[in-house]
Amino acid sequence: MPSRHVSIRLETDIIDRLDDQSRRSGQSRSELAKTLLEEGLRMEAHPGVVFRPGPAGRRPALADGPDVWSVARVIRGVKGSPEDVVERTAKLTGLTPEQVRVAVRYYADYRAEIDDWLRRLDDVAEREEAAWLRQQELLRQ
Repeated sequence: MPSRHVSIRLETDIIDRLDDQSRRSGQSRSELAKTLLEEGLRMEAHPGVVFRPGPAGRRPALADGPDVWSVARVIRGVKGSPEDVVERTAKLTGLTPEQVRVAVRYYADYRAEIDDWLRRLDDVAEREEAAWLRQQELLRQ
């Protein structure tokens, strides 16, 4: 995607905090600022969504619930009218219908990204299952 240079003035304490977080995360100051700005814009557009760090990277999550991908996985498996899907997903996940709607709105705007996250998780799960099956076979000998 093409990019453009933007110059902004920030207070010294913000730069210091950005530098500290940059060192901790291993990202350059510029990359970290870009990530935080993108996440902030997404959170502004999607109230109720936050970003959490983890071993596989930062991911969108409900502020008061699970990661968006985990709700999306359930949504993809539920059939029915839109409202039926929301209600059934809420029951299956223990979330409120409004929490499900928050996840749906985010998923609708970033579907390719969430679907890619789900594919990567499925790949890891398949590799782990194959490794477990090989171990079980070895132990049965």
